[in-house]
Parts: sequence; C-alpha cells; structure tokens
Amino acid sequence: MNNHIGVVEDDSNIQNIVSAYLKKEGFEVTVLDNAEDAWEFWQTDRPDMWILDIMLPGMDGYEFCKKIRNESEVPIIIISAKDEEIDKILGLELGGDDYLTKPFSPRELVARVKRLFKRSQVLVEKEELEDRVTVDQLTIDKKERRIFFDNQEFEVTTKEFDMLSILTENINRAFSREELLIKIWGDNYFGSDRAVDDLVKRIRKKLPDLPLETVWGYGYRLRHEGDQV
Repeated sequence: MNNHIGVVEDDSNIQNIVSAYLKKEGFEVTVLDNAEDAWEFWQTDRPDMWILDIMLPGMDGYEFCKKIRNESEVPIIIISAKDEEIDKILGLELGGDDYLTKPFSPRELVARVKRLFKRSQVLVEKEELEDRVTVDQLTIDKKERRIFFDNQEFEVTTKEFDMLSILTENINRAFSREELLIKIWGDNYFGSDRAVDDLVKRIRKKLPDLPLETVWGYGYRLRHEGDQV
C-alpha cells in the first residue's frame, strides 16, 4: 500500500502542483482547503504524513499542527510564505518535522517527503528491534509481553516474564537470589529468597531446553556462547 499524504493548502495552484508531483512518485494524496476540514478528515482517515500551510482561513497551520501532535507522531512538513527565523522555530517547536519556505521547488518537496518517510521508518524499525530480544531459541517481546522458544509461544506469569527479561537483557551475568528478589518482587517483599528458586523451577519446567544455569551458592544466569541479537 502506498503512503498516504494529506495536503492542507488553500492556494489551488500549489494544490495542483504538489498533488501532481506526489502522485507521480506513487503517493496517495488527499488535498484539503482548510484546517477544519483536515481535522475532521483526521478523525476517520489518518494520513501517513501531513504537508501543511501556515496561513490558512480559520484555524491556522500552527494550531492544526499542535492538535495533531497532541495525538500522534505522524510526520509533518510545514510550507509557508513566512520566512522569518522565528516562524520556522515556532513551526518546529509546535511539532513540525521540516519547514519549507514558499516559493519552493516541487522536486525539493518530494525529496524531503521521501527523506522524512525513510527516517520515520528507520525509527519505527529501531523501536521494534528494541522491543524484541533474542538469545538463541528464546525471543522476548517486551512490548506485548510474550515469550517464544524455538518459534513456539509459551504462556508465562508476570514474574516468570520479568525474570526472563532481566536475564536476557543481562546475558551471561550471574544474579544473586537477593538481587533477583528485589528486582522482581520489590524492596518491600519480606518473604524468603526461596521464592526465586521456585520461580526458576517453574520456568525450567515450561522451557526445559533453556540454558538457565544455577550458580551454586549464589544465584542464576542465562548462558549464551555467541553474540546477542
């Protein structure tokens, strides 16, 4: 599916030129004359990027940018005849990702659109990568709190998940029972550190091939010989 771009601009000539150049590059484009209609459109069909004029009838572009940014991190490119430094700073401070002064080259706008989409995708991929930790056959999805071993999902309790997360994020490091007790149960827990041993037993029962090692007289660690992904 092509990226969808919302263009908020009241000048029909600019509308036509921008729309034509973006469509030529394969983007889906929706053109709106004012910020009120754009805001209503946003409630039902959310573009992947906004190209936004500042000087609009009714609600101006600054206010629209602020409203969008309160709800989403969708990329926003501001286009404006206002070329003073203070105008650019205000637009960026209100959440704009880029600022292009009129008159501008349509080709430059397209280049900035592509660059911003590429940067946004890199950030999304980075976040997704940070949300998943893989060690050998074990994968932990921290965002969805799911555990996979050898491509099979296993149901785990909250504390089982917490222990596995701690151990995979600190691969090959030995944790004492007391450290694990504090990290998983909290400072105010007054029970025995045998609770840690019981938790390890439950994990080993569910994942018998997991290299969860006992460090005798001390605690536990998750062993891994290669590089962490």
